Amino acid sequence: MTSISEPPVSRCRRRRGRKAVTAAAMLAAAVLTITSCATERGASPIGSGTQAAEAQESSGGSQDFGTLESPCGEGDASGATDQGVSDTEIKIGYGDDRGYAQSPGLNKEMSDAVTAMIDWCNEQGGINGRTIVGTDYDAAMTQANTVMQEACRSEFMMVGHGFAMDQTAEQTRVACNMAAVPAYTVSPDAANGPMTFQGVPFPVDYANGAAWFQMAKMHPDMLKDFDLVGSTMPTIITSLQKTRSMAEAAGFELKNCGVTINYQGEPSYLPFAEKYKQCGVKGLWTSRSPVPNEFNFFKAVQQVGLDPIIFGEATWYADTASEFNEGSGLLDNLNADMTFQMLENADEVPAVAKYQELVEAQGGKTALLGMQATSSFLLWATAAKECGSDLTRQCMIDELASIHEWDGGGLHAVTDPGKNMPAKCGLMVALEGGEYTQAFPEKKAEFDCSDEYLIKTEPSTWGTELGPDRISTKYLGPNVIKPQV
Repeated sequence: MTSISEPPVSRCRRRRGRKAVTAAAMLAAAVLTITSCATERGASPIGSGTQAAEAQESSGGSQDFGTLESPCGEGDASGATDQGVSDTEIKIGYGDDRGYAQSPGLNKEMSDAVTAMIDWCNEQGGINGRTIVGTDYDAAMTQANTVMQEACRSEFMMVGHGFAMDQTAEQTRVACNMAAVPAYTVSPDAANGPMTFQGVPFPVDYANGAAWFQMAKMHPDMLKDFDLVGSTMPTIITSLQKTRSMAEAAGFELKNCGVTINYQGEPSYLPFAEKYKQCGVKGLWTSRSPVPNEFNFFKAVQQVGLDPIIFGEATWYADTASEFNEGSGLLDNLNADMTFQMLENADEVPAVAKYQELVEAQGGKTALLGMQATSSFLLWATAAKECGSDLTRQCMIDELASIHEWDGGGLHAVTDPGKNMPAKCGLMVALEGGEYTQAFPEKKAEFDCSDEYLIKTEPSTWGTELGPDRISTKYLGPNVIKPQV
């Protein structure tokens, strides 16, 4: 059954200055996988005059986050109930890879978001009266395990973080029972890891295929005219296997033109573009990010006389793409799928407006990964509130496992964190010149939803062995904390 969803109720851009899902077999692969979850689009003012005022008013007051009643506030919680918890404080860790030398500031929008959310929460009285004390870790891409070793010594939980090389830290995390609510995960063992819950899950065994079904509705005459852009990178090869299954479920018969492009680049992309032309494609799906090599490929596509629909993940909702297209127009046929609301929809979605307000007030960077971190922080805080004085990791895992409808107050489509299941909704954005607009559904800020959009993936693409509870078995031990609900 298909439905159109207004910005949902949670349980309990105009241009701006701007910004995972499989195993990261190498450093570059890790960067790619991160950007498959979210983009680098950032923000400027959330709106002006009446629009901004109405958005704030509709959120129900300053202590709400969109449709979510704030989980923060005064209280009488007490007791040193677990590592990092005292009568007065809750210690959590968070962080990103901003110190990575080859990409300074990488994903810092996540730390900016969690910093702002901690301050917002503490201004209301913390969680049941306990002040949140955050440690902002920098994994600098290659130091994820060092960070986790440090966190294991002092933190109650890890919250709203994301490390590209999280596979290097997963054994350490599980061994010390560090429960986590990350913004995103990359490696299969982390994506389906024990003691892990996400506001926007990306498990290895299920995928949200909404984008392909939406593309079929937008271009019903092109079901036999699409193909995937192949790559030599192992993570993309695995990702394309999943993409193929989603496309086929939506009714596409992909052309299989046999084109594989070196991830590191090609001396000339013209032979590959010519092969697509000879194959008769009218639409191309790419798992790559909007980087110079990809732009060079699409220049070659134009040079051979092709003008295909370009279809990609949320990473294409990015300043690099809009700035390139503003001068070239080569991406005017671009569509990108989104599980999150567009930043341009802030005037319609109070949660997006609230996120921008809080982060910008501290001079932070706003982007989709920042909203992803915000959603996970709110998920953690909602569970922590329910635990009251009995704030233990066991209680947190029990509470998190019981949350089955979550949208971060309206930041994104509804997910099921408790069962580690992705959304069954999405929206499509389009690019023209330097401007992004919502292309599908037609009404701004609505999601298109259907049960058929949830696709079970082939075990050969998982990258890890899952137990009957869909938890990765790689690092399981007898002391792992499991839900008792």
